[in-house]
Amino acid sequence: MAGVSLKCGDCGALLKSVEEAQEHAELTSHSNFSESTEAVLNLVCTTCGKPCRSKTESDLHTKRTGHTEFADKTSEAAKPISLEVTKAPMEVDEPGDGSSSAQPEEMVAPEVDQKLLEELEGMGFPKARATRALHYSGNISLEAAVNWVVEHENDPDVDEMPLIPANTKAEAPKPTLTPEEMKLKAQELKERARKKKEEEEKRMEREREKERIRIGRELLEAKRIEEENERKRLLALRKAEKEEEKRAREKIRQKLEEDKAERRRKLGLPPEEPATVKPSASVAEEKKSSLPVRPATKAEQMRECLRTLKQTHKDDDAKVKRAFETLLTYIGNVAKNPNEEKYRKIRVKNQTFLDRVGSLKGGIEFLEICGFEKIEGDEFLFLPRDKVEMAVLNSAGSELNSAISNPFFGVL
Repeated sequence: MAGVSLKCGDCGALLKSVEEAQEHAELTSHSNFSESTEAVLNLVCTTCGKPCRSKTESDLHTKRTGHTEFADKTSEAAKPISLEVTKAPMEVDEPGDGSSSAQPEEMVAPEVDQKLLEELEGMGFPKARATRALHYSGNISLEAAVNWVVEHENDPDVDEMPLIPANTKAEAPKPTLTPEEMKLKAQELKERARKKKEEEEKRMEREREKERIRIGRELLEAKRIEEENERKRLLALRKAEKEEEKRAREKIRQKLEEDKAERRRKLGLPPEEPATVKPSASVAEEKKSSLPVRPATKAEQMRECLRTLKQTHKDDDAKVKRAFETLLTYIGNVAKNPNEEKYRKIRVKNQTFLDRVGSLKGGIEFLEICGFEKIEGDEFLFLPRDKVEMAVLNSAGSELNSAISNPFFGVL
């Protein structure tokens, strides 16, 4: 099988042409090249169309751009590589006045190293094959010629003597580059590689900017969806709370009805008629207007203060419970130590008192119902010793205990 690439024996790189091999040699100082039947990879990115010549290059492209799909077009791009020296065009005499005409150029066998040729013939290779191997391998070494023969042993013309134009027979080999020229050539190649790298970096920066914009849009959309879901969750939560409150009220109403029926049973009264359970609005209005209005007791006033406090701060159960417990502490200290003035005097602007009771609607009003009075320009709440009523304090303690322990307190 004819070779389709040149392989560097020093680093294993596959090269498409002699020109690429020369550039590789100038950049790396590698000189051991041989013809190979292994084709140079041609992996084309299906997203942006960038060709990659190796698996490492395609992996790097994926890491930089995120593109993962590649089309393997190696077989399409693979073609036999030519190792022959480019032939100069044959000079043909232009017809002049008809006195002369173009003559076909004479073809002769190329000159090769006779010592290497003898060694190859001594190894059993025919002269034509040995000559062809030395000529196409550059006439540089026995090893290169043998490698060429091994790689081209199936060529149909392997045993034919190669022919070249006679006028090139005695031509001197092409001079190699001087160290200065090689240095200039290397600098030129490095500059070309640098410019190519800068262009690639600019292209990658544009790709990264596009990716940042895309990610930013996705984050904004995700945030909007999250906020919408949170709003729906809060609406559902409020709806569930209303349903729970409705069920709690219904449960309390049923409990009141059952207690009322139980009291009538214990008193020996007949069950209440349905017609009398819910009197019409006109009858209720007449009864209301005819019955005397009973003033609210201090216990009812205390209960109303506590209910107002809980309903005002129903979204913060911890704050409500802390306020009830603080009030219970104040009342309990006075009830246990009525003669101690420090328990009967509270600084209104004290930060702890403000945070727990003073800033909550109904807190100071509750203490005033218990007998506390504002003194010294409303700076203190003070309960005089002669106004300490144990019955009122006990009633206040009972209302506070009920408010703390009853989960349905303040619902209605």
